[in-house]
Amino acid sequence: MSENISLPKGAEAIVRIQDDRVIKQRIPKRYRVEMLDEKIRKERTRAEARLISEARRLGVPTPILYDVYGFTIEMEYIMGQPIKEIISPELCEKAGEMIGRLHGGNIIHGDLTTSNMIWNGERIYLIDFGLSFVSNNIEDKGVDVHVLFQTLESSHRDHEKLIEAFCRGYRKQLCNADEILTRVTEIEKRGRYA
Repeated sequence: MSENISLPKGAEAIVRIQDDRVIKQRIPKRYRVEMLDEKIRKERTRAEARLISEARRLGVPTPILYDVYGFTIEMEYIMGQPIKEIISPELCEKAGEMIGRLHGGNIIHGDLTTSNMIWNGERIYLIDFGLSFVSNNIEDKGVDVHVLFQTLESSHRDHEKLIEAFCRGYRKQLCNADEILTRVTEIEKRGRYA
């Protein structure tokens, strides 16, 4: 693949595929003072790259980073399908194990959806760490899982089986998984009555 393919533009970045690499470039925000905007974009770019690397060290499959400069991250292009398109209880259990490892290392993904998980035929890769941060807070981990559960509920008919499978995998990797899953239930209740 030597073509230059642009992907849909997000709120924070432009992402394109070029020469088997994904190039993610944070875009300026015109509403911010230019110097402040540059500082924020550089810090967020470095933080995203660092968290991708830390997640990989925890055993979470992520794209390999090739280069980080200015507002740009160059990384491996993962060939595969978003699990959103091929969802199954087996894949959800694997996703649960992966997120259990991530949360065990106190990394919060921040945009945990089935579109940000790519199945390459052997393993699930977690992508798009643009909203990620570090926290050992039960609430933050609960919100992360809650976002995924909302995605499953809104996109898949058999979401209850998928959520059960995710929880099985999550419990395999994380000793305090039940505490976090209880918090997810509390977050759901708060959302219903807000």
